[in-house]
Amino acid sequence: QVQLVESGGSLVQAGESLRLSCVASGNGFNLVTMNWYRQAPGYERELVANISVSGIRTYYADSVKGRFTISRDDAEKTLYLQMNTLKPEDTAVYYCNADAYVGPMFNRRLQNYWGQGTQVTVSS
Repeated sequence: QVQLVESGGSLVQAGESLRLSCVASGNGFNLVTMNWYRQAPGYERELVANISVSGIRTYYADSVKGRFTISRDDAEKTLYLQMNTLKPEDTAVYYCNADAYVGPMFNRRLQNYWGQGTQVTVSS
């Protein structure tokens, strides 16, 4: 099993910056693709950004391109989301999500995990 714990959410003014972190813990796992999702009240959860193993490839939703940067530190098993020039429409609960190989070496399987979320509120 893998546990994901997010931190860094806060109340900020429009134009300010925040950095979210997500730490993965557990036994005998290998992280694969890692993602940041967000969900605003009354809206479906949406993919904000993702990053492949070793950070070779990244994806950003159009709404955050040029303002958000996703990164990962595989040695620390940590995912980051640097959010600059925040807008009120960025207000949401931000969730960390990851694919990971778990289980004994002779029977590895790919599982998907979610964190509990961290609230980001941007005031105008």
